[in-house]
Amino acid sequence: MQNDISFITNILVFVGASLLGISFFPIRRLISQLSVGNIRQKWNFLSILIFLFLFGYVIYNIIYWDRYNDYFNLIIPVVFFFSAIIVLLVGSLALQTATDLNQVSALRRENIIDPLIGIYNRRHLNLKLDEEILRAQRYSFQLSMLLLDIDHFKNVNDTYGHYIGDLVLKSLGHLLLKNVRKTDIVARYGGEEIAIIAPHTSVPTAADLAERLRQVVETSVMVPADEQEDRQAVSISVSIGVAGLDQKIVDRQSLIEKTDEALYKAKQKGRNRVVVFNRKVDSF
Repeated sequence: MQNDISFITNILVFVGASLLGISFFPIRRLISQLSVGNIRQKWNFLSILIFLFLFGYVIYNIIYWDRYNDYFNLIIPVVFFFSAIIVLLVGSLALQTATDLNQVSALRRENIIDPLIGIYNRRHLNLKLDEEILRAQRYSFQLSMLLLDIDHFKNVNDTYGHYIGDLVLKSLGHLLLKNVRKTDIVARYGGEEIAIIAPHTSVPTAADLAERLRQVVETSVMVPADEQEDRQAVSISVSIGVAGLDQKIVDRQSLIEKTDEALYKAKQKGRNRVVVFNRKVDSF
């Protein structure tokens, strides 16, 4: 009988220790998928606890090796064994959950992010604009919109090629994201046109933002010079139209139309400038 108990105990100890050791693999993979932060620290701490659990598990069974003389003594090894199974299952399920969430997040990002510029796409722009308009009207907030267009962008493509044109768009998107607030929404409206939704922002303040962005773009290098390709640094300028909600501009369509009209007027006046739609007299 004692031999049978010892055999069962040895099996439980060996399998349980193996399961605890295996559980480190999904947990370490899970930690590698987590961004640096509080949640990652907690999983690292849990890894330490699992290691201590494994260490204590082995030490306990070394101490009591060959001291099991009846089935009652199997309680602790059995508890340890099933605890090891639980640890492995929790680690594996957590890894699978994190992987699935990352895939969902990636798919969601693909649905709302323009793959070239790295800003929101037109579909997401429409959704967010509707949301912000409803919020602004419900709580009497101010809301403004900017519409930017690269001046003579066709010349960039014709002179340097579409690859450089794409780099210009990427650089512009990064530059805009860097120079707006986190609450502002930057999205590709179409072609080389980029829209910016500015919640809680009056038209004069939005115009100041537009002018600051215009100056930043004008003084920045979009694509550095390349001596090997005998290419000079590529710089651009932008024209910007600005409009905001008022008694007449009350929905997405009218706000986009007035902002687009202001942008068109900026192009007419010579480009590389900001034009604000006049909310009072319905003109410029």
